This record gives sequence, structure tokens and C-alpha cells, in this order.
Amino acid sequence: MAIREVQKSEQTKDGRKWVYEIRYNGKRIKSKKYITKAEAKEALIEFYKEKDKVNNQSMMTLGDLFEEHYNYQKDKVKRTTLTNYGKKIKHFDSIKSIKLDKLNIHDIERWKKEINSKGLATRTKNDLMKYLKSALNFGTKWYDYNFVSMYNKMSNFTDPNEMPHEMLFYTYEEFKQFISVEDDLKFKTLFETLYYCGLRRGELRGLSWDCIDFDREELFIKQNVVNTEGDRGYWYLTTPKTKSSIRQVPIPRILLKDLKELKEKEKSYYGFNDKWFVFGDINPIHPYILSKRKNNNAAKAGVKQIRIHDFRHSCASLLINNGASIVMVSKYLGHTKTDETLNTYSHMFRNKLDDIVNTINKLDGE
Repeated sequence: MAIREVQKSEQTKDGRKWVYEIRYNGKRIKSKKYITKAEAKEALIEFYKEKDKVNNQSMMTLGDLFEEHYNYQKDKVKRTTLTNYGKKIKHFDSIKSIKLDKLNIHDIERWKKEINSKGLATRTKNDLMKYLKSALNFGTKWYDYNFVSMYNKMSNFTDPNEMPHEMLFYTYEEFKQFISVEDDLKFKTLFETLYYCGLRRGELRGLSWDCIDFDREELFIKQNVVNTEGDRGYWYLTTPKTKSSIRQVPIPRILLKDLKELKEKEKSYYGFNDKWFVFGDINPIHPYILSKRKNNNAAKAGVKQIRIHDFRHSCASLLINNGASIVMVSKYLGHTKTDETLNTYSHMFRNKLDDIVNTINKLDGE
């Protein structure tokens, strides 16, 4: 290495006399002075490391950044979140080869036009934009890229012509008609749990007998069942969607009665214990079986077809139309913020606002 001791006349009063002197990219570079030869050597190593870092950065593509971000998050986010990252990355194939030091807002706008042609919902497209921004922020933090000028121009997707998604749900009368055709106690209890407690599908599948407190008459939502590869592949347990999703849900009397009866029946099976899944056995019920039973019952009962998740909307409707406050509905469903509840079910609360105005009108004698 080009490390040398300077002449005595060049040494500093505090004894600094070692430097490194090299040629880099055709230029002669001389360092500041160091007290020991070892310090000068270490400084030279750091110089080359920094230059290598800059050179590597100039070669890094957007695809490389996605990969680095994905690997960084492996031990920091839930498995389901990591899987969703992988799914999102596939939507950036057309711009993944662009080097980060060349990436500009025109590339992003070109990508947006491509995404707009795929017929995705606006919410889905903005989820992709959110992920892109997260990856760019990661690049800024860990690789010292500066995306500020481009970042500020990255606007969300909008579609003024997009029709709002129709929210389907069962009224209480429709649910009674739906459940009247169910002759299997386990499935009857399953659909009652969905309707009266507003559980997400994964929360329902993850419900084990030790999550039910019959004395306090409540369910403890503490785990979630997810399948690899969508509804295919093997299942595994994870925590609920958010911290707010971990909650106690009171059990209505009609459901409590059926849960007690179902447990007595299940206890007769060999190997039964409280770790068994309420809707399954040592394994949770498969999504296909759940959906098939729901579809058959709806057809047999002569009511509209709704998704499993729509039972959660049905529960919200039941609560709202029977006077529950926005705060209580939010807590019952395990939403992180009441804004989420209001944004999702604002059309239902609209009826309650009309009731309030009618009450005021009556006070005025109108």
C-alpha cells in the first residue's frame, strides 16, 4: 500500500506523520496525516470501501433494491406481510432493470400508465405505490440515494369514474333464513360466530377451545390461520392482523348455548383437548370447505350469495342498526382506528345521522 512517513519538516506538532498517497481514477490523492502507520492503513481501507460502495450503488437497479428491502424485512415483519411484498414486486417487472441513479419521475409515470391498463382497483394500485415509496425510503436510509425531487412528484392513483364497491351483507332476517337450513351443529355454530362476533376468516379458523371463556362468556381472539399460496398449501398460525385485532369479544346467548353443546360433542372424540380448533379438529377447517358450505346454504335458503368476509360486514350492520356507537363497533371488530370503521361503514351510520336530525326536528315540533 502507498503508505509513507512524511519528512520531519511536514510533521505536525502533535506527532502526525503518516499518510497514504495513491492514484485513483487518474487522480493523485494524498490523505491527511495520522499519528501511526496503522491509522493511515485503516484510513486507506475505509477510502476504498467507500468508493466501492459508491460504485456498487451506481450499478444497483430498482429490482436489486426490492430484493435488498425484502431480505432486510425477513425477520422484521409477519410472514403474510412478506408474502404480500413478493406479490407486489411482480407488478414492477417493466421498470425493475432501471438503475437507481437513472430512475426518474418519467419512469414512474410510464409504470403508472401500464398499471392503469390492468384493470386493478384504485385501492390495489395505491397499495403498490405505497410499497414503491417504502422501497425508495429504504434506499435513501441504507444506500444514501436521494429521491426527494422524484418522491414529491409521485402522486397516488385516482379514478373519478370508478364505481364504489357494493358492500353485501345479511340483514338479521336474511341471516335467520340462511341459518335455518343448516342441520350440522358445527357449521351452525360456525356461521353464528361469523355473524354475531364479526371475526375475520383467519381469526375464525384460528379459534381454539382454549380461546373460549365460558364463565366470562367471551372469545379471546389471539391467533390467525393462514395458508401458503393463497388458499392452497399448508396452513400455519400467526398473530392477528394488527395489535388491535387481539381482543375479547362477548358471546351472545344463542351462540354460547351452541358452543357449549358443540364442545360436549367434541369431547367424545379420541384425543380431544382444548388446543383443538373449534371449527376443525387438530387442523383448522379448510377455506374451500367453508366457502362450499356457505354457497350451498345460501342457494338452499334462497338468499343472496355473499363472501365469508361479508359476514363481518353483516355483524357491523347488525351493531350499527341496533344503536352501537362508532367507538364500540370499532373495538368489537378489532379495527386499529375508528376512522377505519367510519370510512368502511359510513353509509350505514348515515341512517343513524338521519335519525338524530329527525329527533331534533321533533323537539322543534316539526
